Amino acid sequence: MTLLEGLLWLTLNVYHEARSEPQIGQIAIAHVTLNRAINRKISIKDVVTQPYQFSWVRQKSFIPHNIPVFLQCMQSAYIALSTNDFTAGATHYHLKDTAPKWSANLTYLNQYGSHKFYR
Repeated sequence: MTLLEGLLWLTLNVYHEARSEPQIGQIAIAHVTLNRAINRKISIKDVVTQPYQFSWVRQKSFIPHNIPVFLQCMQSAYIALSTNDFTAGATHYHLKDTAPKWSANLTYLNQYGSHKFYR
């Protein structure tokens, strides 16, 4: 996978998972995606497209409809690629108003925007 392809998949994930979040929340989502790729030794595309990982992947269209927001998400993805991970190695997250069963088995780390992050 090329750097540009990795940036595209990372940006798509940030766009579909966190486009309404503040930039710190978008960057945190990008770090989770990168942490999973590093931990599993697979490409960003493979992390994003794994079954049951990110619900947006099951949609019929990956094409972003709001280009200015997509470009903001690309900036957040680029920042995540070029800076240290401030999430302390987070590999999972969920909306703060939900309580998925899997979160009980992980260590809570912090909240960025409207998502809680775990490892």
